[in-house]
Amino acid sequence: MTGREIDYTAVYRASPNAVALLSPKFVYEDVNEAYLRVAGRRRDQLIGRHVFDVFPDNPDNPEDPDTSGVGSLRASLERVVESGERDAMALQRYDVELPGSPGRWEERYWAIINVPVRGPGGGVALIVHRVEEVTELVRATRGRDDRERSQVMQAELYSRAQELQEVNRRLRRAHAREREVALALQDAMLPAPRPFAGHQAAVRYRPATEALNVCGDWYDLVDLPGERVAVSVGDVVGHGLAAACVMGQLRSALSAASRVATGPAQSLDALGLYARSVDGAESATSVVAFLDWSTSSLTYSSAGHPPPALLAPDGSVRLLDQATDPPLGARLVPEPRPETTVPFTSGSLLVLYTDGLIERRGEDIDAGLARLTGSLARHRDADPEELADLLLAELLPSDGIVDDTALVVIRL
Repeated sequence: MTGREIDYTAVYRASPNAVALLSPKFVYEDVNEAYLRVAGRRRDQLIGRHVFDVFPDNPDNPEDPDTSGVGSLRASLERVVESGERDAMALQRYDVELPGSPGRWEERYWAIINVPVRGPGGGVALIVHRVEEVTELVRATRGRDDRERSQVMQAELYSRAQELQEVNRRLRRAHAREREVALALQDAMLPAPRPFAGHQAAVRYRPATEALNVCGDWYDLVDLPGERVAVSVGDVVGHGLAAACVMGQLRSALSAASRVATGPAQSLDALGLYARSVDGAESATSVVAFLDWSTSSLTYSSAGHPPPALLAPDGSVRLLDQATDPPLGARLVPEPRPETTVPFTSGSLLVLYTDGLIERRGEDIDAGLARLTGSLARHRDADPEELADLLLAELLPSDGIVDDTALVVIRL
């Protein structure tokens, strides 16, 4: 022993661990500098205040209320006071309201240990409340798990990309014959659908008036195991061979992803990761629907694309707009996309399309959607081939098509 007296208050203040001292009533008695940093609060905002007044529960937290941050922490603190024993909590999601921004919450994850300090009478006089923020670790782990789950899809996408690289090289060498190449691309990339499970389907493609015969829109129908089919449409910004090359890569990649994905959202998750490595795929949009005749239901997910329309036999029209998300590659940090499942009546018609069918310059998109739903209701008795022709005739402008259009109509 050196005989030197240690200033434990100074040690507490300088400790790199974030520690607060709470009363048995869960009121802040003291906090160190590390705690102030992770809490994002000043000392005067904490001392003398109840911990759950400073950090209430997030009312928008989708977690079960029984496992909320407040409920779990309160239970731990009560156990410490009652038992006089330390309590190490399981990893907690405990959102924090941003200082100076009421109603705005930040998702945070914490590792927490609560330790009792006994007073002269033997009872709990203080609670040492040590917290460690692990939000970044949780996010990194979540990202790693997502990568592991997508290994099968990534391998398939890589194989498809290798095949398409040779197509792209040939396109560049054939620049002097752009029109002939465009015609060949249109036949190869957008073939007529094969019959599947006895269900009728019609597809149409119309390029912009001033573009080559192929542009950046695509459609695809993929047979899946059982009585299921994946159908998609998509849109790449731009016209001509450059847009066609990107369209071909994305269409093939999505076709591959749909064959191994559990649903449309997962197939778009994979396509979004792939699109980030494809020049010209920025802001591309797509919508995917998985149709299941064994359950008379369809599941869909949209990446910034206009909503599909479901036409019932009675003429009612439902726009499928409850599972929308930003375009492919729009987020710097990818997040799982939403998907929604809806039932359908036998004999209904599902219509997927690109924005050239409904959008007009200087006009709100709701006007175009109203034209579409009105045309569908009028022609509810038409078969898919007839309906596809009627929609193009009624909805495309008569003075020239300014944007290419892809259209798929399926009898359910």
